[in-house]
Amino acid sequence: MKITLNRVNDNFHFELKNERGHIVSVDNRSEFGGNDLGASPMELVLMGVAGCSAIDMISILKKQRQEITSFKAEVEGERVQVGEAKPFKDITVVFLLEGPINEEKALRAAQLSFEKYCSVSKTLEPTATVHYKVVLNNVELSKI
Repeated sequence: MKITLNRVNDNFHFELKNERGHIVSVDNRSEFGGNDLGASPMELVLMGVAGCSAIDMISILKKQRQEITSFKAEVEGERVQVGEAKPFKDITVVFLLEGPINEEKALRAAQLSFEKYCSVSKTLEPTATVHYKVVLNNVELSKI
C-alpha cells in the first residue's frame, strides 16, 4: 500500500493519492493557519474508523442475508495532550441501521468488526478505546 502527497498551495492544502488514483484533499483548519480546503489528518482517522467498520458490518450482514435499507455511522473522537501531540483517547461510533435486520445479528456484526476485523480500530487500540452503539430502526440495541 502506497500513498503519494502533493502540496497544492503555499499553506497546508495537500492532495493525497492512492495507487489506484483516488484523491483526497487534506488541509488544516483556518484557525490553525490552513485554508480549510479539506479534512484534517485527525478527521481522516475518524473517517477511516467509520469506513472500515461499515465495510465489515455490511459484509457480515450481507452474508447473513440481512436486508439493509439504510446504513449510517457517526464517529466522535476525544483527544488528550501527550507532550506536544494530541492523539485520540476515546472514539465513539454510533451505527444507525434500518431494515428488517435481526437485532442479534446487527450487534454481533458490530462486535466482530471491532474485536476481529477492523484494521483501523485495531491500529488505534494501543492508544485509544473504541466504544460503539447500534441503533436499529430508531431503537438503541447496545452501548459499549
